[in-house]
Amino acid sequence: MLPYEHIIGIEKESKVPVYRQIAVSIIQAIRNGTLKPGTQLPGSRELAKTLGVHRKTVIAAYEELDAQDWVRVVPRKYVAVSEHIPLLKPQKWSEVNGLNGYENDLDLPFRVIAGDDLAENRLNSNGIVIDDGHPDVRLSPIDNLLKTYRSLTSRKYAIKNANTGTGQGVLRLREVLVDYLSVTRGLNIAADNILVTHGAQMSIYLSAQLLLGPSATIIAGKPGYPLAHATFEATGAKIVEVKVDDKGIDIDAIEKICKRKKVAAVYVIPHHHYPSTVTLSVARRVKLLELSRQYSFAIIEDDYDYDYHYTSSPYLPLASGQHSGNVIYIGSFSKILDPALRIGFMVAPKNFIEQCTAFRKIIDVGGDGYMQSALATLIKEGELKRHLKKSKKCYHARRGFLDTLLKEKLGQYVSYTLPTGGMAIWVKLKPEFPIVRLVAKPQFRIIRWDAEENAFRFGFASMNEAELTEAVEALKIALAQD
Repeated sequence: MLPYEHIIGIEKESKVPVYRQIAVSIIQAIRNGTLKPGTQLPGSRELAKTLGVHRKTVIAAYEELDAQDWVRVVPRKYVAVSEHIPLLKPQKWSEVNGLNGYENDLDLPFRVIAGDDLAENRLNSNGIVIDDGHPDVRLSPIDNLLKTYRSLTSRKYAIKNANTGTGQGVLRLREVLVDYLSVTRGLNIAADNILVTHGAQMSIYLSAQLLLGPSATIIAGKPGYPLAHATFEATGAKIVEVKVDDKGIDIDAIEKICKRKKVAAVYVIPHHHYPSTVTLSVARRVKLLELSRQYSFAIIEDDYDYDYHYTSSPYLPLASGQHSGNVIYIGSFSKILDPALRIGFMVAPKNFIEQCTAFRKIIDVGGDGYMQSALATLIKEGELKRHLKKSKKCYHARRGFLDTLLKEKLGQYVSYTLPTGGMAIWVKLKPEFPIVRLVAKPQFRIIRWDAEENAFRFGFASMNEAELTEAVEALKIALAQD
């Protein structure tokens, strides 16, 4: 018998599962000719004893190899190297002018979308990252979420129902969200009022597609959220920007616009407006709801980081107030758990949710049923609540630490108003220090800045004290050079 203990290498310290290491070693032996087609491999018990591993580990390795057609498994008899080794040898069938087809541009008419290219390009450079307000993934209960995810993928009933109802969102998650949003935001809703999406941006997109069009007008704050504005523009609608001051978007200005023209929707970020972080006052909230009823326009309420308040209790969302079903409420778990975890939600009247679900299926059949079910478990078992309590305490401390740093190190260069919550500070530079010069420096990656406001968002939640200190010191050196 071949010396399989030498053919198959196992590293106990490796992060690669042992069964995968066994499978890869056998594949390599087949590739280099050590194991010939038709060669019978040891039985699972025999190989397990030789390698000093559990028999189930060897069975898992053989199943992996069988799935990829490297071996042929005859139950209760033997496992043999396949006679048809799955080595792909792509053949060229056509060349045009000696070029690969994708080395050419598409020489046909197609729509061009103007995006925030500068921010994306900055992400590809090296330097200190100053994000626009991301959670610290190091604090997130992602491990527990993924553990639940993995357990679901091994249960027969979960596998059978994984794709059921994901167009609107797994029913279990929507039912859990009914209770969660009732307790945390005072929303009186049912599961039919909820659509689970791939993040808040999808909710904004769906709302825009159904509410707007070339003849529509939508009002949004200035400065505002560029991706939302781009989404509205893509519908052909006209965006009317209204100034945002220290009390939020100017509702009196909105009223004047409504008296002159028909407004289809108002996009508002009432908590910690993006990018300025200001909170919409109670008086303005009440008046905005009144205007929505009077002039029959929809309110798209983007509540992307409602959960983070430090010095006082949050105002309840507009969606929890008295309205005629005209408020479309949008939230996300990306700001709680991980920006890479694309799970958001929309709350709206049932008939609007039904149409959003139907339209969503045109571009995306449904979400990840396993992940949605895992998130439902995280919320139901109180893990999300415990995480929020811990992270809020941590982010509150980091906000205070950054406040002290900015005053001590950058007081002569910047001004700002400390936000009551959120995960970022809107830092304004003094006129003699243009933001365009700062962001051009290669040692930084400042994700969100505004030349007109001469300001940038300083996301503090994702940085510990050492990282915040390093970033502020680097900013001080750069500004002193100017």
